[in-house]
Amino acid sequence: MKGLRTVTFLFISNTFMTFAWYGHLKFKEYEWGKNLSLIAIIFISWGLAFFEYLFQVPANEGGFKENGGPFTLVELKTIQEAITLTVFMIFTTLLFKNEKLGWNHLVGFGLIVLAVFVIFKKW
Repeated sequence: MKGLRTVTFLFISNTFMTFAWYGHLKFKEYEWGKNLSLIAIIFISWGLAFFEYLFQVPANEGGFKENGGPFTLVELKTIQEAITLTVFMIFTTLLFKNEKLGWNHLVGFGLIVLAVFVIFKKW
């Protein structure tokens, strides 16, 4: 159950972080965002990152093996990277329709999934 909670929280966390890092690129498409200064965009992104940390810290704290969780530090980082790319691909596909994901992106993502397998495999 701790593993599922960790992965769920990492998905939520990465969703907030993706919006904090890239969501502002869509602000100019809205009337309220057309004249925002860079400092305003930074503060909005920091606000989103705050919510990212509300999920990321408990995910790693509860998921870490030395705290009673199921994952090693390397496994936590690997899960996080795979989730980051998954969230980013969904985000890009839904919000940036002019960005196309090509075969090379999918192959690269597949290699990251393979990396997850290699890291979790008990050799």
